[in-house]
Amino acid sequence: MSDRVLLKVYYFGQILLQTSEGIKFICENPLDVVIPFIISFEELKGVICEKIDSERARKISCILYRYPIQMFGGFIQFQTKYVTDEASMQEMFSMYIENRAQIAFIELYVEFEQSEADRNIVREDYNSDSEEEFESNYEFVGPDGDEDQGDGNTAPDVTEVANALANEVPFEEPSFMRVLDLEAMHAPEFPEYMTAEVPMVADGEFVVGMEFSSREAVIKAIKDYTIRRSVDYRVYESEPLTFYAKCTQYGSGCDWLIRVSMISRKYCWVIRRYNGSHTCTRATISQDHSKLDSITIAEVIKPLVEADPSLKVKSVIAEVQSKFNYTVSYRKAWLAKQRAVEKIFGGWEASFEALPIWFQAMCHKEPSAVVHFETMPAYQGDEVVRDIQVLHRVFWSYYPCIRAFRHCKPIVQVDGTHLYGKYKGCLLVAVSQDGNNNIVPIAFAIVEGETSDAWHFFLSNLRQHVVTRDGVGLISDRHESINAAVERSNGAWSPPRAFHMFCIRHIESNFLRKFKAPYLQKLVVNIGYSRTVREYEVRYQRLRERGEAYTNWLNRIPREQYVLAFDGGYRWGHMTTNLVECINSVLKGARNLPVTALVKATFYRLNELFTRKRLEAEARINAGHVFSDVVTSKLRANQIASGNIQVSCFDRQNEVFEVREMPSGLEFAVDLRGLRCDCGEFQVDRIPCRHVFACCANQRLDWKLYVHDVYKMEQIRRVYRARFRPLDNPTTWPAYHL
Repeated sequence: MSDRVLLKVYYFGQILLQTSEGIKFICENPLDVVIPFIISFEELKGVICEKIDSERARKISCILYRYPIQMFGGFIQFQTKYVTDEASMQEMFSMYIENRAQIAFIELYVEFEQSEADRNIVREDYNSDSEEEFESNYEFVGPDGDEDQGDGNTAPDVTEVANALANEVPFEEPSFMRVLDLEAMHAPEFPEYMTAEVPMVADGEFVVGMEFSSREAVIKAIKDYTIRRSVDYRVYESEPLTFYAKCTQYGSGCDWLIRVSMISRKYCWVIRRYNGSHTCTRATISQDHSKLDSITIAEVIKPLVEADPSLKVKSVIAEVQSKFNYTVSYRKAWLAKQRAVEKIFGGWEASFEALPIWFQAMCHKEPSAVVHFETMPAYQGDEVVRDIQVLHRVFWSYYPCIRAFRHCKPIVQVDGTHLYGKYKGCLLVAVSQDGNNNIVPIAFAIVEGETSDAWHFFLSNLRQHVVTRDGVGLISDRHESINAAVERSNGAWSPPRAFHMFCIRHIESNFLRKFKAPYLQKLVVNIGYSRTVREYEVRYQRLRERGEAYTNWLNRIPREQYVLAFDGGYRWGHMTTNLVECINSVLKGARNLPVTALVKATFYRLNELFTRKRLEAEARINAGHVFSDVVTSKLRANQIASGNIQVSCFDRQNEVFEVREMPSGLEFAVDLRGLRCDCGEFQVDRIPCRHVFACCANQRLDWKLYVHDVYKMEQIRRVYRARFRPLDNPTTWPAYHL
């Protein structure tokens, strides 16, 4: 027996999970190294570093090796283990010797320590923000109460899941998230999932000597050939190194057969025997094909699912019909879509296991992020399973979002939306808005449903970690669970700390459901939009004249919760939950994904959003603009309209004025010190209305003093000033022990 072994070393590449052969190493130029069995661990690392000869490969941080496991039916699946010392290296050699008939060499994946120069670049990038007062109050604390210092390497028992997080799906924004003025990235997003090219000759037939990159490519090519010609085959031998199939009518009018084998010295599969094309005929025409299975369909529809994970099953059926001219069953199409989702975004169960690992890594890279889990015990029958917990709820908010809210309008809109993947639940979202009418998501939660307990969990964490200032307006629909959660908040979401108000569109919908009177919907909405008490009284009376039952129903809702004239200005003119529903629409595709993929989707979306809006704000400031686009156009319109307004009398000492619009003769009182005008616009929008402009012009006052700070470009830039930190390679993550 030889005393040497061939190593195939992969580096600066990726580790793929859930491939047809289990775990797989890939890189651009694998390195072949021959070593003796008696080599030491330190000598092994030295040989690898010397052979690679790169500035980035000075010191090895970890080594993994890939070993085969015999599965049911003779199939082989590969798993990985760490090489950390002499003992684990000898174990690797022993496994190789035992499996020498199946593997001709040992495959290693090597990671290298980050250089000090690289670390300095990262520090400079994230320590350059000099804005004053914010200090970290949020830290990821383990169950024993000790702060996680983030030392150590990734724990071996979760290595596979952790690697999947970084390598199954690159940390880029998925195509279905490219909405709301975000330009599409041009680079392919999931290159490792691009279908391997299948070599075919001109007439579409196989030939002896044709080579394939993998066993998976062989089977795919044979299936495609079979489906395309409306024939069928039966597998006679399917071994780790051989695949042998014959036509289903072999010996009865058709001699088609194919044998493909693995050639170790060439690292590829080669056709060793082929009898030529089929000579059989079919007695009947079938609407389906036995080889057109969900695995084959999943490969075909992967680009569609990647672009839109909410793809309808009927669209899958239509795609298969157009590609293969077969009509598959609903069940097969549904299974194919689920397989495609798992291929692209990771498995459903593995995603739940990966979620706490991903969150811990996020908090390790950015300690000011907030994550809060609630779990339940796992049961097997009536017995509690030790060391396993079931996800019940999770709340999270990214550090840039927490910091952004301090510079946004003091309003929060919340809403829930259903998840449509293999495991159901609800995604709860909270958003705010900056001074240029950009939506700013500030917090998320995955919960079991829109229950009172779930909303209490979400709103409590939102108040404790994100919405920490008082005088905030909370806008939601009239869901009983939200109302119950607000009542349970011990005043956290009640006056004077916060003001809970309702979406007028939901009130309109409830009104229509109650009375079936669509001709009154607009009047109900206009009552809510009344900016002055007089407007409210006129519209309310009109509704009452059409029936007291209508106003009696409306009277059950406090006016301050749905009418602008009575909300104290805490709505900032927002009458609906459109902002948060817009984000739910953006996340429509993500709601079909496994949980970790869903969380990562929010990360990608927000990272791109903050980067784009930060650059836009800086460009506008550099161009000399003081206020946002939205407020500038409105200020200009109000300034022009003020030319037809007369200031009839004023109290300079108290800054109170009376103005008259011409030619209508309507009079309004303006209180500059109290930031109020009888028209209602000044206190709702926090910008000078046409009457305020007239008063400032009359007294030669600077109207810019009466524009709220939230509309200033400097303040808008602060909204997006904090940056999302990349999570880097999983080998840099702290060990996960739960």
